[in-house]
Amino acid sequence: MKIMLDAGHGYNTPGKRSPDGMIEYEFNRAVALHARSLLQNYQNVTVYFAHSDNRDVPLQERTNNANSLNVDIYVSIHANAFGSGGWTSASGIETYIYTSKPRIALQLAQKIQRNLVAETGLPNRGVKTADFHVLRETKMDGVLVECGFMTNQNDLKLLRSEEYRRTIAEGIVKAVSDQFNLKRKSNPSPPSTSGLYKVQAGAFKAKKNADDLATKLRSAGYTPYVYQENGYYKVQVGAFERKQNADSLVSKLRNEGYETVIFLD
Repeated sequence: MKIMLDAGHGYNTPGKRSPDGMIEYEFNRAVALHARSLLQNYQNVTVYFAHSDNRDVPLQERTNNANSLNVDIYVSIHANAFGSGGWTSASGIETYIYTSKPRIALQLAQKIQRNLVAETGLPNRGVKTADFHVLRETKMDGVLVECGFMTNQNDLKLLRSEEYRRTIAEGIVKAVSDQFNLKRKSNPSPPSTSGLYKVQAGAFKAKKNADDLATKLRSAGYTPYVYQENGYYKVQVGAFERKQNADSLVSKLRNEGYETVIFLD
């Protein structure tokens, strides 16, 4: 099965940010990275990205790529906004499909909506229809997920959290798995991060030590992953296409007392 994940917008898209400056794309791409890592644990699944960290990919190019690759499902990931630039009370999760209500897209959207509302506790704004380009111009079934409001201060705290981003990715992937009856690999491998800058917080001979560190990091709001390589249990905290993002995480972790390293895989 071929899946295209679309982190909406880009680093330089005008206006797509919270009143205090969080760029929407930061959230969207983080969820897409988590989702790709999770999907790699399923058999016969290939994941493509519609977006790029290097430039704002035009909508037509995104849908053209999806169509030329003949992917089976298109999932566009977003954070919502309301009003003219200030803080508002609008809050919650909503999922969109095209106006013709394609059957498979509707079923998937309902599963995504149900999962995300249950796992986040945010208001259920429902499954809706819209004439969005990525839903209209894709030849395959597509859904667009709005995962909380950047213009709501409480929602924004969640949108900034790595734990919340992981939770959103898990809800989306579970819905895709359920909808298409994906089969898990018998021996899942660690997330593929080829070509990415990896942030590592520790490497241990004893798995318990790695698990203990992962638990500590998780309680601090991070999303660690423990995997075995070259006789060591390694604790990975992040993987980024841009080195500056990895550097930022390393600096934050070191300020909190963690011994971290960064390397290009």
